[in-house]
Amino acid sequence: MTQLLPVGLTASATVAASSANLGPGFDSLGVAVGLYDEIIVETTESGLVVEVEGEGAGQVPLGADHLVVRAIERGLAATGLRAHGLLVRCRNVIPHSRGLGSSAAAVVGGLAVVNGLAAQVDSTTLDERQLVQLSSEFEGHPDNAAAAVLGGAVVSWTEEKITPAGGARYGAAPIRLHPDIHLFPGIPEVRSSTAETRVLLPDQVSHTAARFNLSRAALLVVALTERPDLLMPATEDVLHQPQRAPAMPASAEYLRLLRGCGVAAVLSGAGPAVLALSTSAELPRQALEYGAAHGFSVSEMSVGDGVRWSSGVTARA
Repeated sequence: MTQLLPVGLTASATVAASSANLGPGFDSLGVAVGLYDEIIVETTESGLVVEVEGEGAGQVPLGADHLVVRAIERGLAATGLRAHGLLVRCRNVIPHSRGLGSSAAAVVGGLAVVNGLAAQVDSTTLDERQLVQLSSEFEGHPDNAAAAVLGGAVVSWTEEKITPAGGARYGAAPIRLHPDIHLFPGIPEVRSSTAETRVLLPDQVSHTAARFNLSRAALLVVALTERPDLLMPATEDVLHQPQRAPAMPASAEYLRLLRGCGVAAVLSGAGPAVLALSTSAELPRQALEYGAAHGFSVSEMSVGDGVRWSSGVTARA
């Protein structure tokens, strides 16, 4: 049975940016970053109105193919709800097409805001496990989506089992990020498409390369949680960053410079943003100067919280 939502309900959600891969943890490791998008939804008598402020304004579609709207529709279907019409307001801060999980944030936020509507009609809301599963179905991999849902640092995985809906199963578990680790995203002005950079990756890799990344990914969990002094070797990668370097030379050079200064830097997702993980509260002067000279906005950011939703005004986890 599908329940029709009454007109005039409002709900909101806030969702963080995220950085995926973290070097060797391709499609599995991620961390939420303290930049937040907000989605506000109101049920209306008919139709669909989409309003976008901030990032993406004037660039993203304002109809049913908007990613937030698609996620809302998926969330309504999953909770057995439907609406006569919707007014969807997106207040975006997360940069688009930079490797900071803007698409995952849109999907997670769209799904979560449905919880704010469902709670007002005593309908079952989506739990964290369901949010991870549904958002990862959009993405095709769970690293960014899981970080946006759970907040903090996460380990995620894909089970090649077919769900009743005909897709893979996705899972995620939070890990405690060591308090001495500081996050410094370097966000460039240029953009990049994940789809365009993913085609640069080979279909097959050597046993040696696979073994190398397996050891570094395992070490990275230790470094992130207990031994931040191991971040430099733990963030080494041979499976995707070297292959993507020709498509984003400024980012590749910035990584080389940061790591040459002893800072554990990685490509953020598919780039072109970079992420420096440091036990120091400041980056070396040389790194800051290079970033400023080459169009990178660099500043320390907090670790992001998990998605929060509310019925009306006050957001909750």
